[in-house]
Amino acid sequence: MTDYQTFIESIKKKTGIDLALYKEVQMKRRLTSLRDKKGFSDFSLYFKALISDKELMEEFLDKMTINVSEFYRNSTRWNVLENKILPDLLKKNKKLKIWSAACSTGDEPYTLAMMLSQHVDLANVSILATDIDDKILERAKKGIYTERALNEVPPKLKSQFFKEEGPLYVIDDKIKKSITFKKHNLLSDPFPSNFDLIVCRNVLIYFTEEAKTAIYNKFNNSLVDKGVFFVGSTEQIFTPEKYGFQVLDTFFYQKN
Repeated sequence: MTDYQTFIESIKKKTGIDLALYKEVQMKRRLTSLRDKKGFSDFSLYFKALISDKELMEEFLDKMTINVSEFYRNSTRWNVLENKILPDLLKKNKKLKIWSAACSTGDEPYTLAMMLSQHVDLANVSILATDIDDKILERAKKGIYTERALNEVPPKLKSQFFKEEGPLYVIDDKIKKSITFKKHNLLSDPFPSNFDLIVCRNVLIYFTEEAKTAIYNKFNNSLVDKGVFFVGSTEQIFTPEKYGFQVLDTFFYQKN
């Protein structure tokens, strides 16, 4: 067994996080770079340091997860969600239950809430936002962003829901209150259920095919009948029927 394989087994025993379910080339490169920056020559020395230093472990967990996010990322897809998918969902059910999985810094669930506020009373919407990373969830709950993250936000919504504070933008409390943030590991935790819409974008590309298959099936089980699964623009599912889905639009899949 290599030094790296021993390391990921030790991490799994210690944290419950199975790094073997991420694509090895990308994850190994990421962790080797982090290890080297911290001045360790091999993974066994790095692991010993991690278990004896809480701050080092927190930094490791933070860097290990993929946190790239922005509001209305790939805005043409959000336009499809707003103009085609949501009207159909709202015809079936005036009270929507939505899950933003692997939500990172909160840009995605806040985008959902702002969009929905233009069509329905947010009192009738429940949005669950989950991520594996405690630090990122704390940042998401604060709802404070740089101008760059807001590049794609429509001007009307930007002025309606953000308050400028120096170089930063703070999201409105009404939007914050519509979202529940929780820690969740897509690879090991039980999945919640009965969602009309699940959004999980730009994270599944980092997982192995085996892990993706398990996650697709679990997401399908988490949706109500005819519920919708929205994925990222590099994550097209080529055989959706294998997982109980049919194509609704590009990157949108409906539960059969």
